[in-house]
Amino acid sequence: MSNSSKPVILIGAGMAGLACATWLHRAGRPVLVLEATDAVGGRVRTDLTPDGFRLDRGFQVLLTNYPEARRIFDYGALRLKAFRSGAVIRLADGQETTLQNPLQRPLAAFSALTSPIGTLTDKLRILSLVRHVLKHTPEELLARPATDTITFLQHYGWSEQMINSFFKPFFGGVFLDRELTTASNFFEFVFQQFVTGEAAVPALGMQQLPEQLAARLPAGTVRLNTSVAGLVDGTQVRLTSGEVLNGAAVVLATDGLAALRLLAGRSGNADDLASAQAASFSTAARITTCTYFATQGGHSPGRNDKLLRLNAAPGALAHNVAFPADVSGAYAPAGRALVSVSTHGERGLSETEITAGVHEELVTWFGPAARQWEHLRSYRIPAALPVYLAGQPAQQPLKLTDTLYRCGDWAAYPSLNAALATGREVAEAIIKA
Repeated sequence: MSNSSKPVILIGAGMAGLACATWLHRAGRPVLVLEATDAVGGRVRTDLTPDGFRLDRGFQVLLTNYPEARRIFDYGALRLKAFRSGAVIRLADGQETTLQNPLQRPLAAFSALTSPIGTLTDKLRILSLVRHVLKHTPEELLARPATDTITFLQHYGWSEQMINSFFKPFFGGVFLDRELTTASNFFEFVFQQFVTGEAAVPALGMQQLPEQLAARLPAGTVRLNTSVAGLVDGTQVRLTSGEVLNGAAVVLATDGLAALRLLAGRSGNADDLASAQAASFSTAARITTCTYFATQGGHSPGRNDKLLRLNAAPGALAHNVAFPADVSGAYAPAGRALVSVSTHGERGLSETEITAGVHEELVTWFGPAARQWEHLRSYRIPAALPVYLAGQPAQQPLKLTDTLYRCGDWAAYPSLNAALATGREVAEAIIKA
């Protein structure tokens, strides 16, 4: 069998692996995707409860202007439903203020009489940053010299009140990093995406994204419930069942820690192994917990305004609150509303303690009716996003040896765009080899 007729073996059916498989298949290359779990998607999964609630595993949105998402997805088939641009912010003193289109129309949003956030100078600086990011491509922003985001904001001149009341709750939720230690070039990139696009979800939940890609592959291409024990060499994979699979090349489409584990037991050419292990792998991760509640009545506590709720109060467990069924009715059965609450970071609390603490905060926030909200499910996601700090390159090496590659946002920056981009770039490298 010629090498080109053997399948490229991809380990992991997350977004990066599926993107890589999609581009390889389009080029006429056979592929085999091995997935240890019972469904495609990796971190992008949606569970359907017996009562008819759709629960994304962690609050997630698709930023519709992501270059790679526009390149690979059929948005019409996904029936995307967009959140409104803006947010309702609960300030440290318990007051609420609503900001509509704060990044797309900063002067109008922050000049509202009911908005105590930011000085006139703060608002003008928002406008200045909007103009700055619109002058650059996404790639140019990611290539810019970086410090951490909090230092960038302070040096740009925003007031502490503006940083604490807007930037920390908004972008801290995006990065799962309340202290904004994330690299500033990534902040500029994400800021641009919010300015130029929408935050949306597929009508039937975020798992529609990976399922759309998987549906384009030939039947039998994706093998679920198939765990990989290790790599024999750059073209052979050993399953936990003992079966050895031969391919034209192998792609590690896992997180950084899983990739290192697979490499650790690898045999074969010593020089190839040394070069693979010398490549930089990101294994540090951001943690988040997503707690879902269901209301008893049909009236949404989000008032169907499709705005995210952000909590600027320091030390809170409920960092941001969303009402997914207000955006897409398919997220909840008729007559019920769905409440999604995100808690970022390691809090040192059990799931029961987080649920109870979040519930009490919601009562304070939304009133006594919140006591009747039913806890549906909690998801603790210990590796929700890779840590991306100043000084890290926007992309690590994707080619480890002549026949061994990796892809995923763990090899780049923490976003769906990076997962899709690295998957495409690995496919292109294999096709050219």
